[in-house]
Amino acid sequence: MPEGDTVWQAATRLHLALAGKVLIRSDLRVPRYATADLTSRTVLDVTPRGKHLLTRIEGGLTLHSHLRMDGSWKVYANGQRWSGGPAHQIRAVLGTADRTAVGYRLPVLELLRTADEDRAVGHLGPDLLGPGWDPDSALENLLRDPARPLGEALLDQRNLAGIGNVYKSELCFLLGVTPWLPIGALPADHAAHLPALAKKLLESNRDRPARNTTGLGAQGHSATGRDQNLFVYGRAPRPCLRCRTPIRAADQGDGSRERPTYWCPTCQAGPAPAPGTAKPRTSPRRTTN
Repeated sequence: MPEGDTVWQAATRLHLALAGKVLIRSDLRVPRYATADLTSRTVLDVTPRGKHLLTRIEGGLTLHSHLRMDGSWKVYANGQRWSGGPAHQIRAVLGTADRTAVGYRLPVLELLRTADEDRAVGHLGPDLLGPGWDPDSALENLLRDPARPLGEALLDQRNLAGIGNVYKSELCFLLGVTPWLPIGALPADHAAHLPALAKKLLESNRDRPARNTTGLGAQGHSATGRDQNLFVYGRAPRPCLRCRTPIRAADQGDGSRERPTYWCPTCQAGPAPAPGTAKPRTSPRRTTN
């Protein structure tokens, strides 16, 4: 699931492949930009902003994309077979003399003036992996609506940018509270620690091929083969890694849609759905971000 860390990884791959190079191929396969031609222009940089990607191109242009749930950017050496999906799923192709970047299943793809980037990302709160990270501003944003459930507040990219379903569930576990606890009821010391903890989780995972929030080893697998990379996300109804209580799962809104949420009813204090409404999922349901 693309969240701030995986988007950062995608931006790094694209930047290494394209930045400073002249485009010799440009194909934007969405109706609005089907005739746009970016060839002969130099790619200046590829920058992540929360869960958004900004590919800046000579001439004051930015190609803005968002991966949501299923999107991806793949980089291929010229002559290498493209393997990211069938051709009809390709939404963008950017090629240089030695590399080609191919965007698959991109739900958001728009070409805008670089001066107008705020139209696409100006609503975002402080970026957990960005150079302008401001923990005080992030905490202030989160606490602005004290009655709002913690999980919903964490997913709201206007508060802080980069958290999705996985880190929402993992952060709540590490804080020892359920995602349904009103954020204003979070103990003051926990609230003060929250921005730093969120940043630590994303920073520690931005260079890893697989997320690990538990610290249970590089491979994150027990002797039985069960995945131990994450404390709660995707683990229902398996036992909690700390107390052995079965992990529970239920949907939680984020202000726009329902999201799968995981928690331990023993390790995490606070309100939660009634037992009959929790869903014993064995894997996350597909959602958008």
